[in-house]
Amino acid sequence: MTTSLKRQRMHLGGHLILILWCFVVIFPIWTLIINSFKTRLTIYENPFWIPTVWNFSNYSTVIRDGDFLTYFKNSFVVVVFSLVAVVLLASLASYALARWRGKLSTFIYFYFIAGMMLPIKIASIRLLEITRTLGLLNTIYSLPPIYIAMGLPVGIFILTTFIRELPEELFEAALIDGATKRRIYSLIVLPLIRPAVASVAIYNLIPFWNDLWFPLIFINREDQKTLLLGVTRLFGQYQTDWSKVLAVLTLSAMPVIALYLAMSSQFIKGVTAGSVKG
Repeated sequence: MTTSLKRQRMHLGGHLILILWCFVVIFPIWTLIINSFKTRLTIYENPFWIPTVWNFSNYSTVIRDGDFLTYFKNSFVVVVFSLVAVVLLASLASYALARWRGKLSTFIYFYFIAGMMLPIKIASIRLLEITRTLGLLNTIYSLPPIYIAMGLPVGIFILTTFIRELPEELFEAALIDGATKRRIYSLIVLPLIRPAVASVAIYNLIPFWNDLWFPLIFINREDQKTLLLGVTRLFGQYQTDWSKVLAVLTLSAMPVIALYLAMSSQFIKGVTAGSVKG
C-alpha cells in the first residue's frame, strides 16, 4: 500500500510538472495570437486576455498591402530545399560512415561532429565574400548552402548513431540475396531510419525558418527577402504597429506548426513501422 501511494505521488508530481511546462510553452503562443486580433492601442490595455472586439483587418492589411506572400514563398523554397538536401546528404554520408569502419572514417566522422561545436556565424564576413564572388548576393540562393552546412553535422551525428544500431544480420542477409549497396540503402536503411530522419528534419526546421542573421547580411532586394526579414519593415523609427507585426508572426508560425505536427506523426509512425523485431 505504501509503495502504491509513493507511485501515485510520483505520477502526480510528474503530471504537475508537465502541466506547468505546457503553460510555459503555450502562454507566449496564446499572447501572440490574441494580440494579433487587437488594434494598436487596445494591445496595451489588456495584453493577456481575449479582445472585446475581434479585429481581422490586421491580417487582410498585411496580406493585401504588404509583400507577405512573396516573403513566405522565399522562406518556404529556401527551407524545404535545405531540409531535403540535409536529410539526403546526411543519410548518404551516415550510411557510408556507419558501414565503413576504419581510422579514416572515424576521423571524417569527428570532423563533421566538430562542426556542431563551432558557430557558423563567426565566419559571416568570409561567407559574405564567397557569396559575392559566386554572384549569389541579394538572392535567396545564397542561403541554402549555409543552412546545409549548419544542418549536416547534427544530421550525420544522429543518423550515423542510428544506422550503427541496426542489426548486422540485415545487411548480411541482403548481401547474400544479391542486393547492391544502393538497394540496401534505399530499401532497407531508409525505411528503418525514418524516426531519425524526422528528428533531423524537426531539429533543423526551426532555425532555418526563423533565421534572420544571414538574410539580413546577404539580401537587400525586396523580392528576395525571407519572411522574418520582411517583418522588419513593420518596425518604425518612432512607433511600431504591433498588431500588424503580431499578425505576420502568427501567420509565419502556422506553417512551422503544421510541418512540425506532420513530421511528428511520421516520427511516431516510423518508430512503430520501422522497428526491428527479433
